Amino acid sequence: MVTLLSKIFIKNRKDYENPITRRAYGMLCSIMGIVLNIILFAVKLVIGLLTGSISIMADSYNNLSDAGSSLLSLFGFKFAGKKASDDRPFGHGRIEYIAGLVIAIIIVIVGITTLRDSISILINNETPDANAYSNVTAIVIIGLSILVKVYMIIYNMYYGKKINSQTMKAVGTDSLMDVISTSLVLACALIYRFTGVNLDGWCGALVSVFITYAGISAVKDTMGDLLGKRPDKELVDQICSIVLSHSEILGVHDLVVHDYGPGRFMISLHAEVSGEEDIYRLHDVIDNAMSELDNQLGCVSIIHLDPICTSDERVTEFRIKVAKVVKQFDERITVHDFRMVEGPTHINFIFDAVVPHDLKVSDEVVKVELEKLINANFENTNSVIKIEKSYI
Repeated sequence: MVTLLSKIFIKNRKDYENPITRRAYGMLCSIMGIVLNIILFAVKLVIGLLTGSISIMADSYNNLSDAGSSLLSLFGFKFAGKKASDDRPFGHGRIEYIAGLVIAIIIVIVGITTLRDSISILINNETPDANAYSNVTAIVIIGLSILVKVYMIIYNMYYGKKINSQTMKAVGTDSLMDVISTSLVLACALIYRFTGVNLDGWCGALVSVFITYAGISAVKDTMGDLLGKRPDKELVDQICSIVLSHSEILGVHDLVVHDYGPGRFMISLHAEVSGEEDIYRLHDVIDNAMSELDNQLGCVSIIHLDPICTSDERVTEFRIKVAKVVKQFDERITVHDFRMVEGPTHINFIFDAVVPHDLKVSDEVVKVELEKLINANFENTNSVIKIEKSYI
């Protein structure tokens, strides 16, 4: 259905990286989610009211929350597609993340509420209407609703991957939880029909747990996007590959990826080049590297030029030795921007040390300990060390 509708309503439907195409797919899938979930809610609500089944009622309210989630997703895609403005120079892409967070919170609330109702059923030992609950039509409809949710998983996951939408992927994950929870409801109905054993309260509680788990998982995913998370390794490797394809660029460090919403990000990095090369020629190389990043990744890039000494073998030798010494404190520490200034009484080692985020000591302690290691391994030296953290 989505494929058919995309042929009718979406121009350039194969250009998934195009912001207009991406927005159109997001809105189309959201509208499909609203329609299908409202239908499922209405049908299950009627069955739940007829049967008095808390598990079916919980499942119907879950579909209603899913319809609300799809509505929020629709607004998210609509407003995220707004053009950049003077006040929002990077556009409105993060609105999609905010919509995803609100959706996730609603899912958690629904899960907790239905869990409360299920516990009440168990405490009061309430039983559904035997005749209505064993109705074949009700069981068939529940089974068909599972197939509908499977279809929603397929199109949300497929197009969510195509347009790189965390919101759609979250909706797909939520639909997977729905399949599991509705399958439990179906199993509960079948057991009651053929054995008379009432597992309705327990089944409702289990459905609620699945709903809550799906919501908490979605909260974690969207919070990562909003607060800022480490970029994917594939993206980092691609960035480094593009920049280092220029033979004049000898190394890359201080790489930072700023995410302003799907398809909107900025890259900043430092590129090491030979200090003996012509500055105008190197500037042209850096410009070409930035242009390639912008064109191939659809980003805005900034590259800072870092000259390093390549002609002095003694400086190179000490740089390698210092890099090995600092690893005595922690194997993960790396060194860059190394300079060596020799005076009449001592040598100054000036460099930046990139340390892991999970070290249990402060940056000041790390700096002092690294200075001690340098002094213990090299005579007549003084260290000027800047402690940094990696963003990749």
